[in-house]
Amino acid sequence: MKSRAAVLYGPTRSFSIEEIDVDEPKEGEVLVKLVATGLCHSDWHFATGAAPVRFPMVVGHEGAGIVEKVGPGVSEVQPGDHVVLCYIPACGKCRWCLSGLAALCDRGILLTQGAQLDGTFRFHKDGQDIAQFALVSAFSEYTVCPVDSVIKIDPDLPLDRACLVGCAVPTGWGAAVNRARVRPGETVAIFGTGGVGMNAVQGAALAGAEKVIAINLVDWKLEKAKEFGATHTINPTREDPVQRIMDITHGVGADATILTPSLVTPSLLTTATRATRKAGRTVIVGAIGRDPNEVETHPLDLMFMLMAKEVFGTIFGHNVPRIDIPRLLALYRDGKLKLDELVTRRYRLEEINQAYHDVERGQVIRGVLVFD
Repeated sequence: MKSRAAVLYGPTRSFSIEEIDVDEPKEGEVLVKLVATGLCHSDWHFATGAAPVRFPMVVGHEGAGIVEKVGPGVSEVQPGDHVVLCYIPACGKCRWCLSGLAALCDRGILLTQGAQLDGTFRFHKDGQDIAQFALVSAFSEYTVCPVDSVIKIDPDLPLDRACLVGCAVPTGWGAAVNRARVRPGETVAIFGTGGVGMNAVQGAALAGAEKVIAINLVDWKLEKAKEFGATHTINPTREDPVQRIMDITHGVGADATILTPSLVTPSLLTTATRATRKAGRTVIVGAIGRDPNEVETHPLDLMFMLMAKEVFGTIFGHNVPRIDIPRLLALYRDGKLKLDELVTRRYRLEEINQAYHDVERGQVIRGVLVFD
């Protein structure tokens, strides 16, 4: 079948809207008609060359839609079911899945390889294979993916908000709740209040943190963070985050710091660990990299070691998709989790380049592509 898709032909900082061919679903696969897809900064990394992938590729991983067709052997969903795409198709059988660490499933190695589980491709154009990111490729009107990559949801949930629980919401929320292990009464500092950071803010607040400190360079995002549970805000262009956090905590430091910017530099990691109390926790969510304008330094020093501080990495917020995606949507239905307020603007597929221009300029918390 034919599908319109946003194709990357290289690190050109530009998507090309193309009509591609999409194969029928094979055994264990489903064909999904996308309704909405969140615009995650991670997908833009491939457009800029910050992360290597196989080209041409259709990226996008934060999608929601309706099952159009199922392949042989699929019984978990049927045509007409509403689903959220999950970019980690947890197998449920490997060491990590069986240990409750489904986000670390061995299938994660397939995120950037472009082929499906059987090593073949489902997207093509003019006889050329087109790679799929994370097995789902949500920047396409239609996609084929493993049944393990879809989570069935209630049909009355709005798909242009439900798509956000495919990445931004569980990643930020889980960074606070699962990885930082925020406890009632603690102080948590979140660096970055974009699509992921805002969910770390509301995750920390829902976990019972007494003080939730939001740090960002953009004032309107700091104001927005207060709606999600921030009790204090810091703009680093006007005040030193470390000193301000020490003032708020009477010289103790934050119990946990969470780094959510799209690029976590050594200097930012140093700032976060210095703002963390003795034996405190720092969680890195964003991609680690260097800022070419910074002098290269080692982010951790002797005092970090002597004060027994800890640094953790995380992917997908250390969530178990089949448990936590329905859990988050239940919180949304109960009015305890904000999704509507995350969506700053909706775009058509043809506007995807403008959408990422807005993302780069800090003009959105979360943009959402809405398909016709």
